[in-house]
Amino acid sequence: MNWKRLIQPLASRKVRVALATVAAAYLADRGLNVNVEIIATILGVGVSVILGIAIEDAGHKVQLPPPTNGSGDT
Repeated sequence: MNWKRLIQPLASRKVRVALATVAAAYLADRGLNVNVEIIATILGVGVSVILGIAIEDAGHKVQLPPPTNGSGDT
């Protein structure tokens, strides 16, 4: 079994946040006496962080046009 191949996805911030979110929601559901709103909040924050990382990653791939001097001349 190739351990490097199994561990490689953990290099992604999105995967780590997803695992932490699911683990926290599972523990809150099973081990702690919390209501459904807390579990929904945990999942909502996890999804928001993953979306933020995806938007940040997409922004790094966008090539912005060169700045202009504001006079309309290029």
